[in-house]
Amino acid sequence: MSSENPAGKTPARTKRADAQRNQQTLLAAAAEVFVTSGVDAPIRRIAARAGVGMGTIYRHFPTRADLVTAVYRHQIEECAEAGPRLLAAADSPFTALREWIDLFVDFLVTKHGLAGVLHSDSAGFETLHTYFLDRLLPVCTDLLEAAADAGEIRSDIEAYELMRGVGNLCIGADNDPRYDARRLVELLITGLRRPV
Repeated sequence: MSSENPAGKTPARTKRADAQRNQQTLLAAAAEVFVTSGVDAPIRRIAARAGVGMGTIYRHFPTRADLVTAVYRHQIEECAEAGPRLLAAADSPFTALREWIDLFVDFLVTKHGLAGVLHSDSAGFETLHTYFLDRLLPVCTDLLEAAADAGEIRSDIEAYELMRGVGNLCIGADNDPRYDARRLVELLITGLRRPV
């Protein structure tokens, strides 16, 4: 029996995989545009970056809030999935932690403006915030514990404290061109090192 579809149609699984890839490309493009232009950037700019028509974006995300929320979830997942991968590939757990914090800072920059877009849906924002904590706190905890077990950092650091500290350092970045959040985050991360 032949495995080919007699009608010559693409199997539904392939279409779903293609649609998934297209959506991931669209979300990555939207995240890039949000970083450079904010969440109020024109949809046509996102469509151009993704190489799709505006209708494609609206078909997947009928409102700007839907798009921003999807980008937020996409960035959370990328950040969460990066932790174990970095820990497995890095020279040391501290290096993995530092690289993950860099990604977390990128995420926070992308996230900027989300609250304003979702202002009318506080329940939706709370759900996203819970999702954010549920996905990222365990990843940060694993990285901190690995670095502490390796003797590279102090062992009394909580993931929530570190993530909150990094978040607070990122807040001022958009109001003052002289403010270098990445430099301040680097100082914070260096301060985690165990004294020699």
